[in-house]
Amino acid sequence: MNLRRRFIIYLVAVHAMLAALAWWLLQQNILWLIAIEIVFVVSLAVGVAIVTRLSSTLVTVRQSAQMLREGEFTTRFLEVGHPDVDTMIRVYNRMVDDLREERVRLQEQQYFLGQLLAASPGGVIVLDHDGRVSAVNPAAARLLQAPAAAVEGRPLTELRSPLGEALGRTPPGQSCAVTLSNGGRVRGQCATFVERGHPRLFYLVEELTEELRQTEKSAYEKLIRMMSHEVNNTVGATRSLLQSSLAYGEGLPAPRQAEMREALGIAGDRLERLNSFMRGFADVVRMPQPVKRPIDAMRLLQACVRLVQAQTDRSRIEWTWEPEGDLGMLEMDEAQMEQALINVLKNAVEALPPEGGAVTIRAGRSGERGHIEIEDSGPGIPDEARPHLFTPFFTTKQNGQGIGLTMVQEILRRHGFAYSLDGPPGGPTRFRIEL
Repeated sequence: MNLRRRFIIYLVAVHAMLAALAWWLLQQNILWLIAIEIVFVVSLAVGVAIVTRLSSTLVTVRQSAQMLREGEFTTRFLEVGHPDVDTMIRVYNRMVDDLREERVRLQEQQYFLGQLLAASPGGVIVLDHDGRVSAVNPAAARLLQAPAAAVEGRPLTELRSPLGEALGRTPPGQSCAVTLSNGGRVRGQCATFVERGHPRLFYLVEELTEELRQTEKSAYEKLIRMMSHEVNNTVGATRSLLQSSLAYGEGLPAPRQAEMREALGIAGDRLERLNSFMRGFADVVRMPQPVKRPIDAMRLLQACVRLVQAQTDRSRIEWTWEPEGDLGMLEMDEAQMEQALINVLKNAVEALPPEGGAVTIRAGRSGERGHIEIEDSGPGIPDEARPHLFTPFFTTKQNGQGIGLTMVQEILRRHGFAYSLDGPPGGPTRFRIEL
């Protein structure tokens, strides 16, 4: 029962008692009846006035409470001329003005924060109280290699992403470094913030790929130049000495002359191999900018596959084509892309076990972009080798130089083509190029 109704009941009870008293006085003295009637009328008029004013005050209070519940902060009340009510109205108007300004300020800050996160090159991942992803900005979704809709609502460790798994194992206040399947390197840091008295986790992800790549490139270019200079000088001088030795050997007896020619021939072959070895490193450093022109990408891929097939044992390797449409004419440097594709195909063949296996080539278009995917049925990429993919001079092959993937990476980057290399333990391994 509200206050207005209680006050009306009180007035009715009081005036009922006055009516009963008036009836009794009517029996005693008519003058007392007139006096009581005057008091009754005055009291009734005062009561009605008080109830009316109280009702208007209560309506104001009820409306203000309703608007606060609905978040309506744009409506203000006018003063009614009653000091107490006007004081309450002034306080309410000032309060809704402050709330409206605060709401506008928070909305502006929220919009600015949203725009900042959307444009930020660094990734931001926020978890809810249950450890599931509640918010992820575009940069983080790109580094997680999954759309935001597929990431939100799931724990990081269930995303099947190297970055997600690493971040999921990182405690608050710690950081981790991760190598992605496209050779990119990122650093993630875990921190906390408090919401409604409870801590929540968030992660800051920073891409280090370009910075590290430029540092590594500068270091290995300097090293290769020094090595090339020393080796070329040594090879040139040694070759001259060998030729002089051959000339002096003409005066030896025939048997000794043949032995000497054979020995010097072996030394010359070793020099040529050393020169070829260094030339492979130097090619990475001296690689020119691509000269792009329209190329039939499918024809180029087929030519590269035929070339590698001719150099392998076809009885040991099963080659499979899975066309997914025509690649069409694409802008690229034919010689450089041929070099990159042959490198990837050779890696696929060399990854197969001695007893053989299968190499599958997929090519076609998905939407407006073409793609090439080369898959081998080898044992996959060992966990210990995964962080070092695309690192110069790193190789898992017995006689490898560690420059093949570095050269492929450099060619694809200069063409602006995205790429990824992924192979879970047990295989298969896939190298994918987005044209």
